[in-house]
Amino acid sequence: MILKNILFAIVVGLAFLASCTGVKTSSIGLENEAFIQVIGNPDNFSGGVDVNIDDKVFFKAEVVAPNQETPKGKVYAISTGSHVISVSYNNKLLYQKNIFISNQETKRIEL
Repeated sequence: MILKNILFAIVVGLAFLASCTGVKTSSIGLENEAFIQVIGNPDNFSGGVDVNIDDKVFFKAEVVAPNQETPKGKVYAISTGSHVISVSYNNKLLYQKNIFISNQETKRIEL
């Protein structure tokens, strides 16, 4: 009887261990987003510029100095596809363009 209980406990323990998976894999792709960066002389745009995307999204963006070797500075995530981008400073329109931007692409807006 004791041997039967021990054998039953071993079988249940092995079944429990066999049901546990040791390795789980996951696959993650790139986010479906693109980026814009506003380039210009930061001294001319103190406090940043106003960015308008499709008359739906409004935000203030930091203007970064152009640097040809290593692009540094703030980038802003937007959805991919076609957008009308407007940039203004002190209520004066500086840039307006209809752009198409792909996944993980960074569009540089030069003022």
